Amino acid sequence: MTGKKFDKVLVANRGEIAVRILQGLQEMGLGTVAVYSDVDRTALHVLQADEAVFIGPAPAAESYLVGEKIIAAAKESGAQAIHPGYGFLSENGAFAEAVEAAGLVFIGPTAESMKVMGDKLSARRKMRGSGVPVVPGTDEAVSDPDRAIKIAEEIGYPVLLKASAGGGGKGMRIVREANDMASALRQTMGEAKNAFGDDSIFVEKYIESPKHIEVQVLGDGQGNAIHLFERECSVQRRHQKVIEESPSPSLTPELRREICETAVRTAEAINYRGAGTVEFILAPGGEFYFLEMNTRLQVEHPITEMVTGTDLVQAMVKIARGEGICYKQDELVQRGWAIEYRLYAEDPGKNFAPSVGRILALNLPQGPGIRVDSGIYEGFDVPVHYDPMLAKLIVWGEDRDQALARSRRALREFILHGPVHNMPFHLWALDQASFQSGRYTTDFVGQEFDSNDWLPELDEDQRQALIAAAALFEAHRRSDGSPETGVGKEAPTSNWRLSARRSMTGNT
Repeated sequence: MTGKKFDKVLVANRGEIAVRILQGLQEMGLGTVAVYSDVDRTALHVLQADEAVFIGPAPAAESYLVGEKIIAAAKESGAQAIHPGYGFLSENGAFAEAVEAAGLVFIGPTAESMKVMGDKLSARRKMRGSGVPVVPGTDEAVSDPDRAIKIAEEIGYPVLLKASAGGGGKGMRIVREANDMASALRQTMGEAKNAFGDDSIFVEKYIESPKHIEVQVLGDGQGNAIHLFERECSVQRRHQKVIEESPSPSLTPELRREICETAVRTAEAINYRGAGTVEFILAPGGEFYFLEMNTRLQVEHPITEMVTGTDLVQAMVKIARGEGICYKQDELVQRGWAIEYRLYAEDPGKNFAPSVGRILALNLPQGPGIRVDSGIYEGFDVPVHYDPMLAKLIVWGEDRDQALARSRRALREFILHGPVHNMPFHLWALDQASFQSGRYTTDFVGQEFDSNDWLPELDEDQRQALIAAAALFEAHRRSDGSPETGVGKEAPTSNWRLSARRSMTGNT
């Protein structure tokens, strides 16, 4: 197998995933280039890269989503390859083609694989032809309500209307009876058109109270693939994952083997290249069905790295250089248990509404089994223009009980003052019996989380301690000459010194 060699890579992304990719590239001795919009001039990924190129205004449609600007930045900086991360242009087949047409290496799958799997209808047809189980439903777009009703009656209510080009939880609607079909179809088609520029909708059986299981795969682009086991991703809000763990507490060894082998078949069927994730719905009776394939590096890839001892970013680079898959299937095992908590700038008490603001204080948890993938630092202003993810807390333990215990400690040690965030939600989840037992489903948040009554009751001592801590923090903020107050003595020369002084005074 041959590939084009390169020694400098441009990372076409921002935030924590850009930082993570830069770290992997720099460990390999590769030169690194960041790109940034005008609100990201001092973002962490820009500060950590060897070079950085400005690509436009804050809106992603004028910067991070403009493929021509990304390719021009690569040529300007002398980068010979582009890693897209996740989101933005990572699953855009036209961008992948343009990168390679420009003589650059795209560190990811081929445009052809993206196009097959990026359209859910074509993916369903491909999987049926490869013997992979799919959820009962249509393989063609449906726009007529009467036709949709007939299909629903054949496969049985409830059904799910889904956008063929959809993603991120958009373009999806559950229909439980025929009377609701016409309006639901009209609304879903409109949402799909607005979000994806394509109003193609299909109908499939809605699986009640399922588990969401996904399998990490690596392919060499020559028809060979391996799996790196599964992840459970059933804790979701608005169809977006919030907590993931590996191994899944829901799978028997036999079911794990079957679902992982099916994922490998899926990747081999499309000659997949690079890192990808095959997602499945696991029904209460133990049946599993192909859901979709994410043709990119997944947000939750760190928990796979933690339990398998691998580096997926570096594996992608080696495949892109034509070196093939750097791991052998029989050498890979799951050791221990890993759980990832996505830290979002959002308010759980307001239906997870996004939040913005300056990071006023930040102390990261430490100790055995703790990893934090972060895109923030003290003093950074969280912009409103992008996904609200700030960081990811990844916790590893010898078993699930130890991973849960370490999670509680790490979440309590994780100090972040500034925008409203969802760390208290994660502590709430850890206290729920269904999560502790591993029996939770994708209905977990919808059924058990009450945004009006979820925070623990505080006794008077706890209340007074929080008031005192807030007052102490405000006093330090003012005395340190915060940019927001414009008063006080000269600011410390570094955020490290600021954090150290707060730690010594016991400020939390």
